[in-house]
Amino acid sequence: MSSAFRMSLATVAVCAALLPATGSAATGERLDGYLTDTQGGVARAIGAGVCVRTSQWTPALAVAECDPDLMPKPAPVAAPKPAPAPAPEAKPAPKPEAKPKPAKPQMMNVERKIELQGMPFDKAEMTPDNVKELDEFMADLKPVTLGAIIVTGHTDRIGSLKYNQRLSERRAVVVKDYVVSKGIDPKLIFWEGKAFKQPIPVTKFCSNKMKRKQLIECLAPNRRVTVEAVGVMPAPAKKPAAKPEAGKPEATPAPKP
Repeated sequence: MSSAFRMSLATVAVCAALLPATGSAATGERLDGYLTDTQGGVARAIGAGVCVRTSQWTPALAVAECDPDLMPKPAPVAAPKPAPAPAPEAKPAPKPEAKPKPAKPQMMNVERKIELQGMPFDKAEMTPDNVKELDEFMADLKPVTLGAIIVTGHTDRIGSLKYNQRLSERRAVVVKDYVVSKGIDPKLIFWEGKAFKQPIPVTKFCSNKMKRKQLIECLAPNRRVTVEAVGVMPAPAKKPAAKPEAGKPEATPAPKP
C-alpha cells in the first residue's frame, strides 16, 4: 500500500475499498466517531455493511444511519382504526403447501483489536511474543466475514518526529505484510504510522532523567502496532428455556425465621 493511505483513522475512508454512505454528508452532520470518505460520507466495510468507527467513537457520537439502536426512540403513534371488512369472497381451491425455505442465520457485527507491544528499539520487526499474539488474533477471526483491517504503527518518544514517523510506518507495513501472508485480501487492509503521538498512558511516568537503557526499557509499551478488525459473523443460536419436569412441583424458598 502506498504512503498516500497514511492518515488517521478518522479519515481513512478515502480508500476506495470502503463503500461510502452519503446521507450524513448531505445533512451536515458531524461524524467525529466514524471514518469518512472524500465527500464527507460515512465509510462502510466491504461485505459487512457496517460503518467503520474511529478510536474516538463513543455512544454520544453515534449517528442514525450507523447505530440506529443508540438513537432516541420516537413516541409511539396510535394505530389507525381498521377499515370495515369487505364482504367475503368465494375461496379459491387451496394450493399445495410450499415447503418452507430454510431461515437465514442472523448476523452480528464484530469489532476486534490487539496491541502488539514491546517491539525492539529502533527496529521494525515483531518479537516472538508479538507473532504468537497476532497468530491467536487471526485464528479468532476465522468465522468472521471481514470488512476491513486497520494497522497502525507507533514508536516511543526518543528521537525526532520525522524519524519516528518513518519508523512507525515501517512497523505497520511489517505487520500488514504478515497479515497478508495469512491469506487476508490486501484490499481489506489499511495502514498508517502515528510516530509517538499516541503513547500508552503508563509511560508518562518514564522520566527523561533516567539512564538511556532504563528509559528505553520503560518506554517499551509505546513501541507497538495496533491491529483492528471489523466485520460480521453468524449470531449464536438462542437456547430454548428448559421446561419443568411433569409431576415435580417447583421448589419454594424456605420461610425466614
